[in-house]
Amino acid sequence: MPFLSLIIRNADVIDGTGARRFRGDLGIAGDRIAAIGAMEGQAAVREIDARGCIVAPGFIDAHTHDDRALLSMPDMTPKISQGVTSLVAGNCGVSLAPLVIEGRPPPPLDLLGPDPGWFRFDRFGDLVATLGDQPPALNCGLLVGHITLRHRAMDFLDRPATAAETAVMRLEVERAMEAGAIGFSTGLDYPGAAHSSTEEVVALASALRPYGGLYCSHTRNYFESVEEALDETIAIAREADVPLVVSHHQVSGAPNFGKSQRTLATIDRARRSQPIGLDAYPYNASSKTLDPDRAKPGVRIMVTWSLAHPELVGRELEDIAREWGLTNREAAERLLPAGAIYFQLDEDDVRRILAYPHTMIGSDGLPHDVHPHPRLWGAFPRMLGHYAREVGLMPLEEAVRRMTSLPAAWFGFADRGVLRPGAYADIVVFDPLSVADRGTFIKPIQPAAGIETVVVNGRVVWEQGMYTGERPGRVLRRDPSIAITRPA
Repeated sequence: MPFLSLIIRNADVIDGTGARRFRGDLGIAGDRIAAIGAMEGQAAVREIDARGCIVAPGFIDAHTHDDRALLSMPDMTPKISQGVTSLVAGNCGVSLAPLVIEGRPPPPLDLLGPDPGWFRFDRFGDLVATLGDQPPALNCGLLVGHITLRHRAMDFLDRPATAAETAVMRLEVERAMEAGAIGFSTGLDYPGAAHSSTEEVVALASALRPYGGLYCSHTRNYFESVEEALDETIAIAREADVPLVVSHHQVSGAPNFGKSQRTLATIDRARRSQPIGLDAYPYNASSKTLDPDRAKPGVRIMVTWSLAHPELVGRELEDIAREWGLTNREAAERLLPAGAIYFQLDEDDVRRILAYPHTMIGSDGLPHDVHPHPRLWGAFPRMLGHYAREVGLMPLEEAVRRMTSLPAAWFGFADRGVLRPGAYADIVVFDPLSVADRGTFIKPIQPAAGIETVVVNGRVVWEQGMYTGERPGRVLRRDPSIAITRPA
């Protein structure tokens, strides 16, 4: 056996495949797992006693907006504190590259924060190189965003792209894939992309095919037209002949409660002939920029940030409107630019989508919101503690699979998402009896309970409730040979 840098002893091992847990020790040499099993008499530089705890692969956050956070807060405490060792950034059509903006980024690019100066990468490869030179605490896979490309190629975004503009964007997709992107994302209901045509998106998504890239889609609608929007997204991926991930799948607004039965049936049918996955977050409230069109009577909205009125962060829009003597919509317009949490999802739909066997878990948190959605700090422990342990939605082994081997296969992260000899040593040690999200909508910035130790590429980044200072993260490329490229 090679020289061991770390042994984790006396653990209940959940290997990420969905198989039942077993008792064993786990030995790490460098950045890889060297052995799993009884290791009496084997020495290592360091040992951790995991008695009473689960040892599992580090969690993979399938949907984030952490592009800028990887650079501005490289400790990535909101993620490593909940056991996340790898993440996917550049979702919803918003990526930090390739785009240079001098001033404050316009919506929805301000999902990555309102501060100027961060959109400074003219080439996607420049961002990849910077993350290599200045690594964060965890690993990241990067998508190139449609809205970012539209800002780069077009003068006005309130129209479909011309053939010439589409050609410019397609070239940038190809350059991004060559530089290390794992795929292309859209945010088709955001202002920067709402006027794009289906044909435009097909042309860009089809550029992924020679590279084995993935198409991740925030669809055009999650409300009354959620089914039509899902049909369009599936058709785009089918025509482009690329694997699809449906982003943060949900059905929003009381008139649409229950429609998840139909949307999941649609996905099931389509999966018979094309590769389709999806991600979801384990909460019944969503979060994005503040949209006055959603500020309707009876819709509960909490302000997460506002440049015009920062003193009102954390307040509910209806209360603000009442104090100002305005309608909810008028109050929302006065707060802009701003962000918000929308309490408009049905718990039965959330549970149905989470229980669907092909659903991955994504936090979809916004790390630069002053008052973020609690999912930023708690999505993965909530899945383990609330939905698996307390609600009984699925066994713990299955919950771990959704957060480890399933996303590793979809995103093509070779040798990650499983515990086996030869795999990368991305590991989380947690207490199955106490693991839980602690953040609330009132007080969201709270590390989870029960996450004991987190290891990234063989180095401990979180222990005893604290970041260790290590920054072993890497930019992950997609390996099409192990990725899901057919119905699965």
